Amino acid sequence: MAISCNKQEFLLRPVFHARESTTAFLPPLRRVVKMSATEVTSSRISYESFAIKPPEHPTYDLKGIIKLALEEDAGDRGDVTCLATIPFDMEVEAYFLAKEDGIIAGIALAEMIFHEVDPSLKVEWSKNDGDFVHKGLQFGRVHGRAHNIVVAERVVLNFMQRMSGTATLTKAMANAAYPAYMLETRKTAPGLRLVDKWAVLIGGGRNHRMGLFDMVMIKDNHISAAGGVADALKAVDLYLEQNNLQMEVEVETRTLEEVEEVLHYSSQTKTSLTRIMLDNMVVPLPNGDVDISMLKEAVQLINGRYETEASSNVTLDTVHKIGQSGVTYISSGSLTHSVKALDISLKIDTELALKVGRRTGRA
Repeated sequence: MAISCNKQEFLLRPVFHARESTTAFLPPLRRVVKMSATEVTSSRISYESFAIKPPEHPTYDLKGIIKLALEEDAGDRGDVTCLATIPFDMEVEAYFLAKEDGIIAGIALAEMIFHEVDPSLKVEWSKNDGDFVHKGLQFGRVHGRAHNIVVAERVVLNFMQRMSGTATLTKAMANAAYPAYMLETRKTAPGLRLVDKWAVLIGGGRNHRMGLFDMVMIKDNHISAAGGVADALKAVDLYLEQNNLQMEVEVETRTLEEVEEVLHYSSQTKTSLTRIMLDNMVVPLPNGDVDISMLKEAVQLINGRYETEASSNVTLDTVHKIGQSGVTYISSGSLTHSVKALDISLKIDTELALKVGRRTGRA
């Protein structure tokens, strides 16, 4: 596999020069990962050594996603620039550099990518997934054939930067939302559902349903098609009973009247309902604040009989106030659909990279 290598972005030096110029900058490394070819090529991936394990999915092929990312970069020729400029047997060390403050995520996935490209690469980290990194920190290194490190570089960084951006925002929102728990939604990048949701876990959030299969979630279109919120709940209860299924059930409500209708139905009938979504009950105000009086009234009506979830108009500025309403969960699609990537680089000549970074304010 190969990825494109731009010589202006990536200055190569033999390994003994890289050591001389970078050792003084690197913090003590405490974890070394070296996987055998057998472990990497196995169709089953063991997550036991991961600091934070990815969420479960019955059909998701994480290794297949890695291969696809490498293959789309390699095309049908491989990395022609590296083939032309880098001796195949040259060995170097490359160093991970944080260019801004944030929560690092994707370390475990980066290891998988490096070892998919070359199982002999040796990867070391001074940080774990979920740890804070500050601008200018060197937090990891990879040693081995220069060609293969550069082959893996962009794919590793694409995943790590996206995951770290999600984890950083999740950490900020989860802290502000307390005592409510922070959830993402299904508004993830196509094909990256598990990766995006893994980043939320790394950032201290919790996962909403993985997909359409693991939780019943009755939303507005289901309610309209079924003829009303009570009819939709009744249909779900019947379906689960007939198919001998047990799973969580959430229903969306948009008005206090719908909340009361749900509560009336559940008081008269045995139901599988576990959570009530309170959608658009956070009302934005012209001054940028939000009115949560309707949300609080709904929470009081439910009175702990079911979990509650606030949805819509959730931002970093509003989430603290929403979290004080008494809701169990707060969900926000922005955690994954509006990701601002955390700036991270992988450099062999870190002395020059730090010099350039300081000149541009990115290190």
